[in-house]
Amino acid sequence: MVTIHPTAIVDDGAIVGDGTRIWHWVHVCGGAQIGSDCSLGQNVFVGNDVVIGNNVKIQNNVSVYDAVRLEDDVFCGPSMVFTNVHNPRSAVSRKSEYRPTVVRRGATLGANCTVVCGVTIGEFAFVGAGAVITKDVPDYALMVGVPARRVGWMSESGTRLNGTGVVTDEAGTTYQITEDTCRRL
Repeated sequence: MVTIHPTAIVDDGAIVGDGTRIWHWVHVCGGAQIGSDCSLGQNVFVGNDVVIGNNVKIQNNVSVYDAVRLEDDVFCGPSMVFTNVHNPRSAVSRKSEYRPTVVRRGATLGANCTVVCGVTIGEFAFVGAGAVITKDVPDYALMVGVPARRVGWMSESGTRLNGTGVVTDEAGTTYQITEDTCRRL
């Protein structure tokens, strides 16, 4: 069963999966596709050309604009920002120039971070609060700063991984870490 708060607007044609909860003052456009067991917090906007996977959590005050794809288990922190035009001007229409943004399975986007359009954020990557993502992010990367830079690696359970070689997190999952990559074994 889908739960939609009375103040929310879900336009005709939108696809919303079972178990999804849509809270106060949300607007979902008619072309949007939202998976099952998602949560859209207060004041969320979802554009027409948006695909959201299953079990995605979008916190308050997030706009998911056209050309954004969120895979399963993505977390979008409060007031984080997606863009879809690289060089916007009010007097110049650039809707034909939207750059696609993909957020892979299990990634976390911290509160107030900004994701500049045209990037892919890897599986289980972790973007810190307030960071600005301007280029692709590897799987499991821990990204902070403006512009964001990789400062380490994060496990699937959300704990920081230390060292190189074979590393085991607190949940008992093992990872192979090199200077530039991290992968689950």
